[in-house]
Amino acid sequence: MTVSPETTPQDAVNVGEILPLLDRVPEFDVFPTVDEMTAAVEQLAQAHSSVATLRRIGTSRLGEPLVCLSVGSGAHSALIVGMPHPNEPIGAHTATYLAKLLCEDGALRESLDATWHIVPCIDPDATRLNEGWFKGPFTRTHYARHFYRPASEDQVEWTFPFAYKSAYFDRVLPETLALMRIIDEVKPAFLCSLHNAESGGVYYYVSRPAPELYPALHAIPAHLGLPLDKGEPEAPYAPVHAPAIFGQLTRAESYDYLEEAGQNPVPYESGESSSHYAAKYGTFTLVSELPYWAAEHADDDTPTTESYAEVLDRQADGIDDAVAAMRTALAEAGGALTIESPYLRASRSFVDGLAEHAALSRWRAAQAEYRRPATVAERWSCQGVVHMYRTRFPGILVRALAAQIDAGLASPAVRTAHRDLQRRFEQWCEEAEADTPAVALPIKKLVGVQLGAIFAALRYLHSEA
Repeated sequence: MTVSPETTPQDAVNVGEILPLLDRVPEFDVFPTVDEMTAAVEQLAQAHSSVATLRRIGTSRLGEPLVCLSVGSGAHSALIVGMPHPNEPIGAHTATYLAKLLCEDGALRESLDATWHIVPCIDPDATRLNEGWFKGPFTRTHYARHFYRPASEDQVEWTFPFAYKSAYFDRVLPETLALMRIIDEVKPAFLCSLHNAESGGVYYYVSRPAPELYPALHAIPAHLGLPLDKGEPEAPYAPVHAPAIFGQLTRAESYDYLEEAGQNPVPYESGESSSHYAAKYGTFTLVSELPYWAAEHADDDTPTTESYAEVLDRQADGIDDAVAAMRTALAEAGGALTIESPYLRASRSFVDGLAEHAALSRWRAAQAEYRRPATVAERWSCQGVVHMYRTRFPGILVRALAAQIDAGLASPAVRTAHRDLQRRFEQWCEEAEADTPAVALPIKKLVGVQLGAIFAALRYLHSEA
């Protein structure tokens, strides 16, 4: 149930001061490219040099400058990171609009009492590989055809140093190193890594319990007409603090849960998150997860006639379909895949991880706690994961095979693998469109949720001081 500010007098955040700011967010029809993000902060630094400074904080793997805009000189240090995953561009608008608002509104800047450090795009190389869908049309099929997510060991957000039991990761990326340096430099009181999901409702992660903040986090999407997401959580071990508000995921918790389940405790080659790295400074981290597409059942707690176990088993079957198709294509192409593109690297990384996810869903289905009836939201979100995995990752492999063909280096085996996988991929896209029609949400509302959550978290930290 959504909690409104009127029914929660213990709310430490006066959300009434925040909501009018969200109504001022402009309309956005498309998402910005890397060049457009960079140009936006460069122009702000030039136009507001008395309060804003732009500096280089690192270099991407392909040699692109990584920049940070610092605004104001308040008591709290706030670090905002855009594009931690390159297929999540809602935060690109949030970062650049927040920077504009802070530069232009001195009263707001003073009331928030923070020194802001805003990184508009921490992974420009991978973001450029998604720009094919940034200008629309915003259908699931167009999105999937141009989708890219790096291999686990190439994701900036999940390549911070990590050592736990038999797991060890220290292959820190240059982009991750840039974030590590700025975290160590500014020691942020507040960190917001700007993520988003694909379909469903709004949900959040916080690095420590903050019950006085939750009413505001619930009121913000309610004000904008967006539902909370009460379906299947991203990870079954995520601590639940309130409806649609979870404790920050950690690799150690993942390891222990998978180990107890008899699964591979290290399904991906990856490390820890920015939140975990910043924790040594007492940093409070907030992540707002938002959908591109509306889902009418996202907050429907009505029990269905199916058990949660049945829903999980069906999810595993659907994910296994994608795994089988990808493994078949990779085997058919074999050694004829000579172009080591980012798409091929990602495909090889994710195919085994998807198989691990399916195995975990089957294990969960066998546990007594999942014999209860699934809710409408849980059933919908479990099926949504199937659609997501069957379009996202086979789509990346289709791009890998197409790269070999476009370069004029494709054997008959590669062409056959490409034709067969593309046929399945297009079929899965059609099924996803039919089952969960892609009704694109207004981008301004999605930006509004992230912006409002940032302001609410700052107000909350003020109340703690």
